[in-house]
Amino acid sequence: MTEEPHSEPHSEPRSAPDSGPPGAPGGRAPGEAYAELAAVGPYGVRPGHALITMVEPHPGHEYAYNRWYEDDHYYAGAMAMPWMYAGRRWVATRDLQLLRRPEKSAVAQPVTAGCYLSTYWITDGRYDDHMRWTVAINKRLNRDARVYRDRTHVFTAFQDHEATVYRDGAAGPRDFHALDHPYAGLVLQVVDAETQERRTDLLEWLRTRHLPGRLAGSPTALVTVFRPTPLPGDRMTYVRQVEGVDTRLTLLWFLETDPRDCWESHFTGLEEAMTGTGLGRVELLAPFVPTVPGTDRYVDRLR
Repeated sequence: MTEEPHSEPHSEPRSAPDSGPPGAPGGRAPGEAYAELAAVGPYGVRPGHALITMVEPHPGHEYAYNRWYEDDHYYAGAMAMPWMYAGRRWVATRDLQLLRRPEKSAVAQPVTAGCYLSTYWITDGRYDDHMRWTVAINKRLNRDARVYRDRTHVFTAFQDHEATVYRDGAAGPRDFHALDHPYAGLVLQVVDAETQERRTDLLEWLRTRHLPGRLAGSPTALVTVFRPTPLPGDRMTYVRQVEGVDTRLTLLWFLETDPRDCWESHFTGLEEAMTGTGLGRVELLAPFVPTVPGTDRYVDRLR
């Protein structure tokens, strides 16, 4: 039960030198900036950043939302963007929603809100570059009527990677494989510390004590830990600003079995373990299973 070393969040420049958009003034032919940008800056495979977004389609719009997201937005609004190199969608059917804790959550009101979860990895050190593109493309998609309105963002945040803890040490898939490996389930855990300083202590406790013990002999292959970052001021207005930037951590538990089969045995007592340390509290514990791309599987089981 070891944690693989990862690069410090600011060990490399967060973005490449600004060469300007394709076709910008300066004598370059349209498209030349692509070659310039590819030749400089970080280009490793580690998930230095993530987009984690939990969304609730409005009642009666479940099928239409699912088709829009899978057929258009997953690609045009995410995977086609520079430096966003892996993605996966997850779904919580009604029985999975009813397993969520705590009943009164600072993240989801009610706690069952947010039946779809999308997770994306962004190359370490390329957050600023990616954000410039994502703000611009989402404005264009909105202008071109390619944004589905009948949905609510319950929990949407770009996040910086803090740690990955593995059950089997150096064996098995790494965190950069996690969104492509066929894991059977995912559990989203959101925890809050009282202060920014306490969050540092909470992270250390998770990395070195709590998670290694929980993962030993369990169906969880790895847990990634992120901290949220503020959304840009020119974000789309239907996405609210991120809460808990200074005090929150987001954990993704990647499971080799269906979460229903290990919920009681593996996830009981997480809240008590955390509150017992005095370092923080669990604000959401939510299980999901992977969607099947190109299908409407599970859509009839959301309500």
